[in-house]
Amino acid sequence: MSPKKNDPVAPPPVDGEWHIRFGTAEAAKGWQELENRAAANLRRAWDAMRTDPGPVQQTGRHERLKGSLSTGVRGGQVMARWQIEVTGGDRVWYLLDVEKHTVWIDYAGAHPKATE
Repeated sequence: MSPKKNDPVAPPPVDGEWHIRFGTAEAAKGWQELENRAAANLRRAWDAMRTDPGPVQQTGRHERLKGSLSTGVRGGQVMARWQIEVTGGDRVWYLLDVEKHTVWIDYAGAHPKATE
């Protein structure tokens, strides 16, 4: 069965790791496409989201988005939006729900034009 909106990105977290869930059906589909294109890089992105989704030391490959893209709304709550560069042309965007210790993936796929 294919993952869908609100489904967890397996496996379940352990020892203080963050929950990772798909925020949209499109993000779940994009994640599967990234698995086919860049599995090892996507695994590294998953590891970063699971253990340190909002790093104090941002890099060009893992950073908080800026301007109007810097936040998103989920369940009526405004959350910080982050980006991980999976490959030179692929990105994962997610909202960080600190209160619920959950990462909500709201985009996975080719570099979005919105950041150009």
